[in-house]
Amino acid sequence: MSNQSFENIDAGRNIDWGRASVDYDRFRPGPPESFYQRLLAFGIGLRGQRILDLGTGTGLLARRFASQGSIVSGIDYASGQIDMATAAGQRDGLQIAFRQSGAEDLPFDDDAFDVVTANQCWLYFDLKKTIPEVVRVLDAGGLLVVSYFSFLPRLDRIVRASESLVLKHNPDWSGADWDGTLAVEPGWSRQALELVGFFVYDEQIPFTRESWRGRMRALRGISASLSEEQVAAFDAEHDALLADIAPEEFDILHRIHTHIFRPK
Repeated sequence: MSNQSFENIDAGRNIDWGRASVDYDRFRPGPPESFYQRLLAFGIGLRGQRILDLGTGTGLLARRFASQGSIVSGIDYASGQIDMATAAGQRDGLQIAFRQSGAEDLPFDDDAFDVVTANQCWLYFDLKKTIPEVVRVLDAGGLLVVSYFSFLPRLDRIVRASESLVLKHNPDWSGADWDGTLAVEPGWSRQALELVGFFVYDEQIPFTRESWRGRMRALRGISASLSEEQVAAFDAEHDALLADIAPEEFDILHRIHTHIFRPK
């Protein structure tokens, strides 16, 4: 139950995030400290708060909320991601209930959570099924947080060059060349959800050549989609590219954008 294919994503390629779990855990950073401070201003991430993290991946958000004293559960479709998240949580000495599950049929009781979060994963869900499930498991007054943490190829030559190389090795990857625009109130939210908070800002995130190579290997279009031999070929060419265009240490501009909703 690790492979997924999406008709409108990457030409329907099978995607197995579990194959990217090692690089994902080691090299793919979660949102920066500033993100969590902004959430705290909205009362999200409090001690004792019951939080469910959808599409948890290696548990980056889940682990951070647990470290703040929240009572956290995390789900992901990919068994490899759940295995890595569980190991990372144990490594950090945290108590988090990780389970393998899709977001469309949540294995939790009604009114079980105060907050549901979804970072960098909302586009993968069947929202006609996921939104009613989120509403069901949220307690009265509960909040849904949908967030993204994305680099900006149109503003960064290193990102632009790396994405071009990804497309050379996987022309089906549809994640390239994001223009940085977003809707303040997404159309999918208007029927069942009320927008109660929104923030967007940019922040420089530090990388080395090694960590940026790992970050790009952890893309959906590379490790989650290609064979080991294809990933190795991409990585070797990417290593040579970075030696030509990037210093040993550099920053990559990211855009953090977050919607906070309450069920109507």
